[in-house]
Amino acid sequence: MLALGIPVAWELRRTGAVSVGQSAWLAPSAPAFADGIARAVAIIEAAGGEALVLDASGRQPADSERLAAVYTAAREAEWVEFLAECGKYLVVIDKEIAKGKLTLAELDEEEQSLERLRRWYRDLRLRDVLGAPSAAGADQRLKECEAKLEDYTQRVFQAVAGAMNPGTQPTSRA
Repeated sequence: MLALGIPVAWELRRTGAVSVGQSAWLAPSAPAFADGIARAVAIIEAAGGEALVLDASGRQPADSERLAAVYTAAREAEWVEFLAECGKYLVVIDKEIAKGKLTLAELDEEEQSLERLRRWYRDLRLRDVLGAPSAAGADQRLKECEAKLEDYTQRVFQAVAGAMNPGTQPTSRA
């Protein structure tokens, strides 16, 4: 049973569902979750198990609010982690600039890192249907990462051009 549980848990977690107990998961009733839930059901059924998908709501307004709070807290944790990763990304580029590591290989690596952040942002936006508080700052933080990469790109191209034409001095950007 454990082997079955792990792939299902991964699929549900990737979809944005939140575990609320043993084999019980919570996800808002929204189109963004339908495919992931269907994939989890398919995994269960392919292994000979049974899945039961229910629409649920709280009996009292406080119960519904609690369900929403549990889900929003999970998204908030993801946004906080995303913001921290954006901060790390900005620090890494600043260090590369400070060290003068202005190479095309490093630029390629930083472009890949930014693309990973963009994919993560898009995935979180799709799952965050209730609007976690830190989501608002994530858009701005991602734009800061994009601007930092643009600046780094210009520096790399100037350094590469200067290396190819040693008689010219690349212009410095502060």
